[in-house]
Amino acid sequence: MPFATKATLIGFQGDPERYPCHAMLKIGDVVTFDGAELKGKMCPDVMPKLAEMMNTVRAAGPRYVVPGHYNQFWFSVNSTRDEQYKKFDGNGWRPINKMYDEPKYHVRCLQDPNAFQWPIPEENLVMTDVVIPCPDSRTGALFKIEVYDLTTAGMDLPYTRRAFTVMDRVAKTGGAYPINKIQELYTEDELYDIYPPLSNVLIKMIAEEIELLDWAVVEDGQITITEKGKERVARYKTEIPAEDAEALGL
Repeated sequence: MPFATKATLIGFQGDPERYPCHAMLKIGDVVTFDGAELKGKMCPDVMPKLAEMMNTVRAAGPRYVVPGHYNQFWFSVNSTRDEQYKKFDGNGWRPINKMYDEPKYHVRCLQDPNAFQWPIPEENLVMTDVVIPCPDSRTGALFKIEVYDLTTAGMDLPYTRRAFTVMDRVAKTGGAYPINKIQELYTEDELYDIYPPLSNVLIKMIAEEIELLDWAVVEDGQITITEKGKERVARYKTEIPAEDAEALGL
């Protein structure tokens, strides 16, 4: 199921006072994609990478993690060449178990601040956010890409509507229901004569993805719609034509 995404300008790695953003973007500026329209003020230089990553997160949602997140090198601390240590690591590196005091705009600042830390942190927090940098490193605008909803327009809309009907029907049963029995809440026509057909595999995908939005909890094969999920369904009923809500049984 597709997710609505947004890209927020969260900061500058460079010096925007000396090298101002010529797109005149400011921290807090947001670009959104609802499945059909890309809205918001955007720099054309960063737009290709930004749009591509927003589409990636649209498909994967909060599950997407930048592959570099898994690199163990982030926790190797600073180091120096020392041939005497080759007998230990095979290559000859000696760790320097301390941080360097670099100036504000040193190239080191282009790295995730959670990398190469001393003391070594207990958890991997490197590249947990999906961030795209502006190609002008003098200014270094940073855009954080994240999910804010399900897509509510375009080619994704039929899947979103299926998700809302599932949430609504489970909520009406008391809020919890076995996932493998959700089809029983629909007539045969409702299952297979409406696009997309509400197959068991689609229901499982819906369950997984609405859980990522905190709209549901899945445990032991049962889905429970949260208060947040119920509130979103109630709001969705007001966002679509009354005729459509009636046709969907919402």
